[in-house]
Amino acid sequence: MTQELRELLAPVRYVVWDLDGPICRVFAGHPANAVARDLVMELERLGLDGLLAEEERFGPDPLAVLLLVAERHADSAAIARLEQWLTEQELMAVPRALPTPYADPLIRTWSALGARFAIATNNSARAAAAYVETRQLTGCFPYIHGRTEDLARMKPDPHCLSLALESLDAQPSQALMLGDTGTDYQAALALGVPFLGYARNQRKRESLLTAGVHPSHIVGSLDEPLGLLKSSV
Repeated sequence: MTQELRELLAPVRYVVWDLDGPICRVFAGHPANAVARDLVMELERLGLDGLLAEEERFGPDPLAVLLLVAERHADSAAIARLEQWLTEQELMAVPRALPTPYADPLIRTWSALGARFAIATNNSARAAAAYVETRQLTGCFPYIHGRTEDLARMKPDPHCLSLALESLDAQPSQALMLGDTGTDYQAALALGVPFLGYARNQRKRESLLTAGVHPSHIVGSLDEPLGLLKSSV
């Protein structure tokens, strides 16, 4: 696996990172399931809670809830209010977000070796920018592309990944998408961008495998690519 991972990383000049997972756990101190419940309460206040089936009202992922509503409701003003509400929740979560182990040293090492970075995330770009600022990594991420009010453009749609590549002036073959979900992989696949999956637990690994990610392109710790980069110096 080490050799296959080395071959994956060797040609990489540009890395497009997902935020939640590879860089940090956004809702580590402001739990996502609680945010999802509060989002359902916002839907009730707007009279839109009938858009969700009973079991969907208790989902743990606020982004998934928001997407369901957007798919079933054409009122862009209401969707915009909900998206803004979720952005505010993400900004509140940033001070207690948990850095992914080895993410900071991997970012700094890779950057020092000449790689250029962008972020393509389904989270708010404002939240992503706020988080990297807390880690003093702003200079490593000059380009951040996140969720907009057009929720159909969220991954797996490759829109934000495409914007990241354009920002970097990067060819897909020279780039790498580093993500932790099947939607990250699908976006990369759509553009022909090589993909490295980060799976912090077995559930995440199984999800990536189910999406079609090759086992040799999944790491359980960012210490693995960090070690390979250090050994190449």
